[in-house]
Amino acid sequence: MNHMKWEKAYNFQNTEPRIYKFWLKTGFFNPDKLSKISKKRKKPFVIMLPPPNVTGELHMGHALNTVCQDVLIRKKRMEGYKTLWLPGTDHAGIATQNVVEKELKKENLTRFDLGRKKFIERVWKWKEKYGNIILDQLKKLGASCDWSRTRFTMDKPYVKAVEKAFAYYYKKGWIYRGKKVINWCKRCGTSLSDLELEYEEKKGYLWYIKYPLKDSRQYIVVATTRPETMLGDTAVAVNPKDKRYKKFVGKKVILPLVEREIPIIEDELVDPKFGTGAVKVTPAHDLTDYEISLKHSLELLQVIDEEGKIINSPPPYQGLSVLEAREKIVNDLKKFNFLKEVKPHTLKIPKCYRCSTTIEFIPSNQWFLKMEELAKKAIKVVKEEKIKFVPKRWEKVYFDWLNNIRDWCISRQIWWGHRLPVWFCQKQKEKYFISFQKPKKCKICKSCSPSQAEDVLDTWFSSALWPFATLGWPKKTKDFKNFYPTDILSTARDIINFWVARMIFSSLELTGQIPFSLVFVHPTVLTKEGKRMSKSLGTGINPLDLVEKYGADAVRFGLAYQLTGIQDIRFGEENIVMGRKFCNKIWNASRYVVLQKEKLSKKPIHIKEIEKIPKTGQKLSKADKKIINALKTTVKKVNEDLENFSFGKSAHTLYHFFWHQFCDQYIEESKKQMNITTIKVLFYVLLTSLKLLHPFMPFITEEIYQKLPLKGKKKSLMIENWPK
Repeated sequence: MNHMKWEKAYNFQNTEPRIYKFWLKTGFFNPDKLSKISKKRKKPFVIMLPPPNVTGELHMGHALNTVCQDVLIRKKRMEGYKTLWLPGTDHAGIATQNVVEKELKKENLTRFDLGRKKFIERVWKWKEKYGNIILDQLKKLGASCDWSRTRFTMDKPYVKAVEKAFAYYYKKGWIYRGKKVINWCKRCGTSLSDLELEYEEKKGYLWYIKYPLKDSRQYIVVATTRPETMLGDTAVAVNPKDKRYKKFVGKKVILPLVEREIPIIEDELVDPKFGTGAVKVTPAHDLTDYEISLKHSLELLQVIDEEGKIINSPPPYQGLSVLEAREKIVNDLKKFNFLKEVKPHTLKIPKCYRCSTTIEFIPSNQWFLKMEELAKKAIKVVKEEKIKFVPKRWEKVYFDWLNNIRDWCISRQIWWGHRLPVWFCQKQKEKYFISFQKPKKCKICKSCSPSQAEDVLDTWFSSALWPFATLGWPKKTKDFKNFYPTDILSTARDIINFWVARMIFSSLELTGQIPFSLVFVHPTVLTKEGKRMSKSLGTGINPLDLVEKYGADAVRFGLAYQLTGIQDIRFGEENIVMGRKFCNKIWNASRYVVLQKEKLSKKPIHIKEIEKIPKTGQKLSKADKKIINALKTTVKKVNEDLENFSFGKSAHTLYHFFWHQFCDQYIEESKKQMNITTIKVLFYVLLTSLKLLHPFMPFITEEIYQKLPLKGKKKSLMIENWPK
C-alpha cells in the first residue's frame, strides 16, 4: 500500500475508492479484528447507525449525521477502544409499500390484483435490488461501519425479537384490542400514530350554526370548521367556567337537518375563546370530542367511513364524499335559516406524512400498547441523568410528549411488515389467541381453521428494538454481552419521540438496561435561505453530487466546519470548496516535508525518534518550540471540543493550526534552518496533524500516512495512537 510516488496534485477520484478497499481488507472496522491486533482493547465503544429506510437515498441530514458518528468512532478507535459502529436498514412499512404500489401502477396493477403473498414477494425483490443503495452511498462518504454485522428489521433473527417483545407485552396485559378514534389515511388504507401526521396551514372558514333548544324559541350558536361532521353530533359542550351558558346546561337541543335530540353538557376541555365558546361534540370524528365522550358516556356515532364517504345519515347526504357533504350541508343550513354567519379562519389540516392525503378521524378496532408505566420509566432515567441529551434543551421535547402520552396504536392495515401473531376463531368471530406458528387447530373452538389478523405492527414498534435486537436479543449472544448497552446515539430532532423515546422505554422494559447513555441531537441542514431541504420542492442537495465534484474529505470537513453550536445549518457550498482547498494544502505541505527529508537523507527515520521530539528541548530552535507549543494547545482544544460534541470548533482549530501556524509560519521558518532536527520536527507536527485530521478527513490522511518514509508505522492510520 506504500505508494512512494508523490503526484503534484491530490487526486481524490483515484484515491478514495482505493483507500476504502484497503480499509475493508484490513478488517479494522470490525471490533473482533481490532482485539486480535491488540489485546489491550478491552473497553468497547458502540454506536448504532440510525437505520435509514430501505426506500432511502442519501440526503444532507444523513451525510451530516454520518460525519458526526464517523468522527466519534474513528477517534475512539485510535484511542484504543474496541469500536463497533453497526449499520443496517429499516423495512419502513408504509413508505416501502407506497413505492412498490407505484411500481405496480405502471403495470396497471394494484396489490389486491396480486394478493398478499405475491405482493410481499414483489416487495422482497424490490428490497434486494434497491434496499441497500443508501448503505453503499455511506461507504462513498467513508463511513467506517462494521459491514459484516449489517442488520435489517425483517431479518429472521430480528423477527424473533419483535415476536418476543409482542408476547412479553401481551402477557403483561399491556397489549389490547379496542375501538377508539384513530388517525386514518384513506389513500394508504391504514391507521397512523399522532407522530406520523404533518400539519398544513390553510385558509378555511368558521361556520356559526344555530342549534334550537327543545320546546323553545331560543337557540345556542355553535362554531365549527367541519360542518359535515354535525351529522354525527351527540352533544353540545361549554366550559364549566363560562357563565354565559350556565342556564343552558342540562337542556336539550334539536340537531339541525337531522332532527335528533342531543344534550348540552359542560367540560373543561372546551376552549371558551374558540368561536362562541359553545362547540358541537362529534366523538367519532374528533380526538378531543372522543375524550369528552368517554367522560360523559356519549354515543360513538360514525358518519364517515374508511373511504371518506358519508354513512349512517339522512338520505340527502348518504354516500357523498366529505367535501360534497360539506357543500350540501352548508347550503341546506342557509336554506332552513340555521346558518348565522361565516368567518374566514386559518386551519391546520392533518396530512399523512407519506402521501399527504388529508387525515380523517374515525372509530376503528385497533391494537394498542398501554403507555403509562413505560412512559414513567423513560422519564425517570433522563431526569436522573442516566441518559443525557446534548444539547440539553431537547429534553423538553422528550418530556412534553411522554407527560401527555396516549396509548400507542401499534397496528397498521398494510401488508408489508411484521404481521400480528393473532388468530381469530371462525366460529366465535371476535375471539382470538396468540400464536407465532400457524396453529393446527383453533385454541378457542378446537375445531375451526383460524384466520390470522391482517394487520402488521407499526414500523416504529420494531425499530424501537434496534439497539439490542441487532445484537441478537432475546438470546444472550456474545455480541449482546460485549456491546450492550451502547454508548452514543446521534440522531435528528424530528424523531426524538418517534424513535428515541421508544428505544429508551423498550430497552428498559425488555432488557432492564438503558440502550445508550447519551443522545446527541445534530442540527438540521437547511437551504441558504433557511428553508427545509426538500427533494420534491427542488431545494434538496444530493451529497453524492458534492462528493463527485469535490471529494468525500472536502464534503466531510465542509459539513463539520459548519457545526458551530447553532442548532441549524444554513448550508453553503463555499464551505465544501474550502474543504477541497484545505485537502490541497495538506497534500502540498506533506509533499514538501517528505521532499526535504529525501534531499537531506535517504535513510528512513523511525517513528519512535519522531515521538521523542518534544522531549529534546535543548536542541530545538525558537521556531521549533513555538510550533510544538502551538500543537500542544491544538491537541488539548480538539480533545476538549470533541468531548463536548463541538465538531465545528475542532474543525476550525485544526484548519487554523495547519494552514496558518504550521504552513504559513513554521514551514517558512524551517527553510532558514533545515537540518535533521528540523526534519524530525516537521514530521512530528505533520504526523500528529494527520492523526487529528483523520476522523474528519480519513481518505487523504490515510493516503499521506501510507506514503510517509517512516519506519515502525502501523498497518493503517486508523489504528495509530490518538494524540493526548
